[in-house]
Amino acid sequence: MNSAHLDNCSTYGNSSGKTPLTIWQTMEHVATFSILAIITVGTTFGNLLIIISIAYFTKLRTPTNAFIMSLAAADFLVGVTVMPFSMSKVVFGWHFGKTFCKVHTIMDVLLCTSSILHLSCIAFDRFYAVCYPLKYRFRMSQRRVTVLLLICWILPVSVSIVPLLLDVNLRGLDLQLEPHGCMFIVNIPYAVSASLVSFFVPMLVMLMAYGKIFQVARMQAKQTCSIGNGFQGNSARTRQSGSMKKERKAAKTLGIIIGCFLLCWLPFFITNIANPLLGYPMHHDLLEVFLWLGYINSTFNPLLYAFFNKSFRRAFCLIMGCKIFTNDCQNNNLSDPTIRRNTQLATLSR
Repeated sequence: MNSAHLDNCSTYGNSSGKTPLTIWQTMEHVATFSILAIITVGTTFGNLLIIISIAYFTKLRTPTNAFIMSLAAADFLVGVTVMPFSMSKVVFGWHFGKTFCKVHTIMDVLLCTSSILHLSCIAFDRFYAVCYPLKYRFRMSQRRVTVLLLICWILPVSVSIVPLLLDVNLRGLDLQLEPHGCMFIVNIPYAVSASLVSFFVPMLVMLMAYGKIFQVARMQAKQTCSIGNGFQGNSARTRQSGSMKKERKAAKTLGIIIGCFLLCWLPFFITNIANPLLGYPMHHDLLEVFLWLGYINSTFNPLLYAFFNKSFRRAFCLIMGCKIFTNDCQNNNLSDPTIRRNTQLATLSR
């Protein structure tokens, strides 16, 4: 009963061009290819910048940035090994055979799951840094950071390589798929279990961690305000205003991080569970849109976790300006050059 629908859906992603394309269809293909190509290049370049920055500059080698570098590696691989072939499938159809289709699907599930798990580890790391600052160095030792990073890469294997090689996702399904297409079909048990491991559990970790961070930030801001109210003069009002600005900035940053993550991945994983439960009624086009919306999260991650950081922005400027080849640039403190210049002038004037 579902096979006819699936065959019909797969022809969209596997059109071999036997019938001539109209002008509008050609323009649609060009526009789609251009947009997806920009997303792919942006994902690859942005995450590559982060990898080079953390690997090169000594100041950026921190426990938190270890998670960010590993996240960037996962997102970089999404941009290099997953997005180009998914883009080709959307625009030109699948022409790489059934074996590589399975390899591509495994890499897709593995890397996207790894990326999401890294986001939850970053939230966990920030939770300890903000809520337990005195215990942070002990709790997030080099050994524990390494263990968490290994989990971010090994756990995705449980929902990608092993079950997909054994066709666990197809057990119990009586479907006739288009022989030359590359559709990822999942049964109900795999859809639920994989979605829990890949998204819903990490999502709960992120929501709980960032919710607690927001509460602590508000509490610290109120304490600062109460201390400031015990003093008179402009300095107290300035301190109170500064604490309120920090609270708003923290709330805005956390809202952007959570909002972007949910916007990108929530539609796909809801659809991933609802589609088999309802008998696969959803059109292939909609599934592709939601999948690429999830891919875009790998494009946004460098912006959210690095580009908002002044040290990273300075590192990017040095890399793109080819200044990393100068002497001792590796130990650069990555401070604003104008601030450093003013400090040097003040020192000389003494």
